[in-house]
Amino acid sequence: MSEHQEHTGHDHDSNEQDVHDSLNHVVSPRVYIIVGATLLVFTGLTVLASYFELGVWNPVLALLIAVVKATIVVLFFMHVKYSSKLTKLTVGAGLFTFLALVGMTLSDYFSRAWGRW
Repeated sequence: MSEHQEHTGHDHDSNEQDVHDSLNHVVSPRVYIIVGATLLVFTGLTVLASYFELGVWNPVLALLIAVVKATIVVLFFMHVKYSSKLTKLTVGAGLFTFLALVGMTLSDYFSRAWGRW
């Protein structure tokens, strides 16, 4: 056995990720309280923004706030921040697929000759 394996008790090299360690990441209650308070603040910002007349920018601002909140939920409550690279890649691939589908839908919507038929 190598010197590293004797000290850690692991059966793999030090540069390999220990799956067991990544599955047992413990998040302190303090982090959950901060994240929850942050989500409440962003919810308050959404309500506050609804009182201002920004024209076409109202839904843009609301969606921007919603994206920030969704990112916080995915990173902390779904533990993606502490997960393996494969999990992060899977989340990124899902986001890419969603954006591609929305982009194709919008390109179809904007390319129609509204009112010309």
